[in-house]
Amino acid sequence: MNKYDHGGDIYDLPQKPLDFSANISPLGVPQGVAEAVCREASHFDIYPDPRCGKLREALGRCHGIDPERIACGNGAADLIYRTVRYFRPRKALLAVPTFSEYEKALEEEHCAIIRYALPLPRFGGDAGILPLISAETDMLFLCNPNNPTGLLWEKALMEKVITKCRNTQTILVIDECFNEFLDDPADHSALAFLNASANLIILKAFTKIYAMAGFRLGYILCGSEETGRGIAAAGQAWSVSSVAQTAGIAALTETSYVEEVRRLVKEERNSMKDALSGLGLEVLGGEANYIFFRISETSGFDQSRFFEQLRCRGFLLRSCANYSGLDDTYYRVSLRKHEENQALISALRTLRGET
Repeated sequence: MNKYDHGGDIYDLPQKPLDFSANISPLGVPQGVAEAVCREASHFDIYPDPRCGKLREALGRCHGIDPERIACGNGAADLIYRTVRYFRPRKALLAVPTFSEYEKALEEEHCAIIRYALPLPRFGGDAGILPLISAETDMLFLCNPNNPTGLLWEKALMEKVITKCRNTQTILVIDECFNEFLDDPADHSALAFLNASANLIILKAFTKIYAMAGFRLGYILCGSEETGRGIAAAGQAWSVSSVAQTAGIAALTETSYVEEVRRLVKEERNSMKDALSGLGLEVLGGEANYIFFRISETSGFDQSRFFEQLRCRGFLLRSCANYSGLDDTYYRVSLRKHEENQALISALRTLRGET
C-alpha cells in the first residue's frame, strides 16, 4: 500500500494519539448535525439524490448564488480531480509548497506542470507568479490560506491574479477550505469576483470547519452554470451519500458553532505561536487553524528524531517533508482545545530538555 500522504493517519498506531496532524475544528461534529443524521437514518435505504438538489439550494442561499453554479462532491479532493478531468488542461501552474492533490490530479491527466517556488523563508504569496500566467496557462491552483503555511495571499495581489487569469482565460481554482477559520473570512474570499469571472472556481468543504472529515463532503462555487454542470458530470453518480447531504444541510444552520470555533481558534493560535517561538522553534505562518514552523539546528531539538519522539509520547504532528520545496525540518501543527494544546507544549518542553 502507498504511503499515506496527508494528516490524520492514526490507523496503524498502537494507541490513539492526540492528533495535531489533521486541521479540523477542535469542537467535533456539531450536535445539530449528529441529531439530523439520526433523525434521517430510517430513510437511508433510498438512493441519494445524485444532483444534491436540496443541499445545493441551501448552499445557494448561504453564499447568495444560483444553485446551478454549485457542484458537490465526495470531499474537496474529489472535486479537484473532477475539475481537472472536466477541463483537461495541457499546462498548469502551481505555487509551491501547497496541497499535494492538485499536482496528483494534474499528473493523472498528463498535464505539464510549472511550479513557482514561493520565496523563503516563509513561502508567502508573491507577485513573481504574475508573469508566469499567460494565454498558454490552462489552469492555476491557489490555496488561500495556503496549506501547509497557513499564510494568506495579500488581497491586492489576489485581485491582480484573478484579473490576469480572466484576461488570459486561465481557469483559476482558489481553494478556500480553511477560509472559515480566519478572523474575517469574507474579507479574504474571492466570492465577490465570481459573477464577473466565468473562469473562476472556489473550492470549499464541510471537512474542516464542521469537523466532518468522515462524511466526505465538499463543494465548488463556479463563475458559470456551464462549469458547475460540467464538473458535476465529470465524476461518478451518487458520489455524495444521503448521510453527507443531510449533514451538510444541517451544518449550514450551525452559525453559533462556527462563531465559537473561530473564537477558540483565534485565542489558541496566538498563545500557541508564542509558546512554540518560546521553545526556539521558527514559527513561519498560521492565519487559520494550524501553525507552520521549522526546527532549526540551534533550536535544541533533534531534527532527525523529532517526529518519532513526539509520536512515542502520544502526539501526532504533520511532517511537511513530502511537500514540494520542504524537508523534514518543517512541520504543521493544528490547533486543538486549550488543555490539549498545553499538553503538547509541555511534551515539547520535556523533549527539548532531554535532547
